[in-house]
Amino acid sequence: MNDSVGRSRRADARRNEKSLLDAAAAVFVTSGVEAPVRDIAAKAGVGTGTIYRHFPTRAELIIAVYRHQVEACAEAGPTLLATSATPHAALGQWINLFVDFLVTKHGLAAVLRSDDAGFEALHAYFLDRLVPVCGQLLAAAVDSGEIRSGLEPYALMRGVGNLCIGAESDPRYDARRLVELLVAGLRGSR
Repeated sequence: MNDSVGRSRRADARRNEKSLLDAAAAVFVTSGVEAPVRDIAAKAGVGTGTIYRHFPTRAELIIAVYRHQVEACAEAGPTLLATSATPHAALGQWINLFVDFLVTKHGLAAVLRSDDAGFEALHAYFLDRLVPVCGQLLAAAVDSGEIRSGLEPYALMRGVGNLCIGAESDPRYDARRLVELLVAGLRGSR
């Protein structure tokens, strides 16, 4: 096989895997991590065998979705900072992506707690990838004079996460609105 054909197949495989992970994440948001594989396959436009070829077990699929979304959220930070009108706007948009990630993540912890080492490794990965991105966005907004200084990235992320808890059990609870208020409140006196 010639080298360009091999690279093309690898690129196709990466695109296919990305589309499977995007579909799985979308299904997990609406139906939870226990959603039938056939629903994920239908959303991705593939057969269930394709999913099992990529991810032989549900746990592997769930972990892959989690890692995929962590990477997407991490990669979005610098892009938003470079393309948004202001650093505060970039921070707000990134926090919205983080909220979406937290919603998708719902149910993941319960599934992974059966393997504490695996869960701890994923949590460490989450922190290693996302806390620095949040820190970069916060620092840029502080440096531009848009928000007050002194807020730690981990504390902001933890606060956002805590605001998202319980949203799935009460349709009147609007976590996104509360998160918007939190981000707007960062503009308070410096």
